[in-house]
Amino acid sequence: MKTIIAKVVSNKMKKTVVVERTLTRTHPLYKKIMRREQRLKAHADINLAIGDQVKIVTTRPLARGVHYKVVEKV
Repeated sequence: MKTIIAKVVSNKMKKTVVVERTLTRTHPLYKKIMRREQRLKAHADINLAIGDQVKIVTTRPLARGVHYKVVEKV
Protein backbone atom coordinates (compact mmCIF):
# COMPACT_ATOMS: atom_id res chain seq x y z
CA MET A 1 0.00 0.00 0.00
CA LYS A 2 1.30 3.40 -0.99
CA THR A 3 1.05 6.25 1.56
CA ILE A 4 0.66 9.87 0.43
CA ILE A 5 0.45 13.11 2.42
CA ALA A 6 -1.79 15.70 0.73
CA LYS A 7 -3.96 18.76 1.37
CA VAL A 8 -7.78 18.77 1.27
CA VAL A 9 -9.11 21.12 -1.43
CA SER A 10 -12.79 20.12 -1.53
CA ASN A 11 -15.19 18.49 0.93
CA LYS A 12 -18.53 19.03 -0.81
CA MET A 13 -19.32 15.32 -1.27
CA LYS A 14 -20.81 13.19 1.50
CA LYS A 15 -17.98 10.77 2.37
CA THR A 16 -15.42 11.74 -0.25
CA VAL A 17 -12.82 14.51 -0.22
CA VAL A 18 -10.62 15.81 -3.02
CA VAL A 19 -6.97 16.10 -2.00
CA GLU A 20 -4.11 17.70 -3.87
CA ARG A 21 -0.48 16.71 -3.71
CA THR A 22 2.41 18.67 -5.18
CA LEU A 23 5.06 16.87 -7.19
CA THR A 24 8.40 18.54 -7.88
CA ARG A 25 11.01 17.46 -10.38
CA THR A 26 13.99 18.98 -12.11
CA HIS A 27 13.89 19.51 -15.87
CA PRO A 28 16.54 17.26 -17.45
CA LEU A 29 17.95 19.90 -19.81
CA TYR A 30 17.26 23.29 -18.24
CA LYS A 31 17.63 22.20 -14.57
CA LYS A 32 14.62 24.27 -13.53
CA ILE A 33 12.49 22.91 -10.71
CA MET A 34 8.99 22.30 -12.05
CA ARG A 35 5.93 21.92 -9.85
CA ARG A 36 2.90 19.83 -10.78
CA GLU A 37 -0.29 19.30 -8.79
CA GLN A 38 -2.21 16.04 -8.79
CA ARG A 39 -5.78 15.83 -7.50
CA LEU A 40 -7.08 12.57 -6.05
CA LYS A 41 -10.42 11.55 -4.59
CA ALA A 42 -10.30 9.78 -1.23
CA HIS A 43 -12.93 8.18 1.00
CA ALA A 44 -13.15 9.90 4.40
CA ASP A 45 -15.19 8.76 7.41
CA ILE A 46 -14.05 11.73 9.53
CA ASN A 47 -15.06 15.37 9.05
CA LEU A 48 -12.33 17.34 7.30
CA ALA A 49 -12.05 21.03 6.47
CA ILE A 50 -10.45 22.61 3.43
CA GLY A 51 -6.73 23.06 4.02
CA ASP A 52 -6.25 20.07 6.34
CA GLN A 53 -3.20 17.88 5.77
CA VAL A 54 -4.17 14.20 5.57
CA LYS A 55 -2.45 10.87 5.06
CA ILE A 56 -4.09 8.64 2.43
CA VAL A 57 -3.38 5.08 1.32
CA THR A 58 -4.26 3.13 -1.80
CA THR A 59 -7.18 0.72 -1.57
CA ARG A 60 -9.44 -1.27 -3.82
CA PRO A 61 -11.74 0.81 -6.06
CA LEU A 62 -14.54 2.16 -3.85
CA ALA A 63 -16.27 4.10 -6.64
CA ARG A 64 -15.52 5.04 -10.21
CA GLY A 65 -12.91 7.64 -9.30
CA VAL A 66 -12.16 6.78 -5.66
CA HIS A 67 -9.10 4.57 -5.13
CA TYR A 68 -7.73 6.07 -1.89
CA LYS A 69 -8.81 6.15 1.75
CA VAL A 70 -8.01 8.76 4.39
CA VAL A 71 -6.10 7.15 7.28
CA GLU A 72 -5.50 10.13 9.57
CA LYS A 73 -5.37 13.88 9.82
CA VAL A 74 -1.75 15.05 10.09
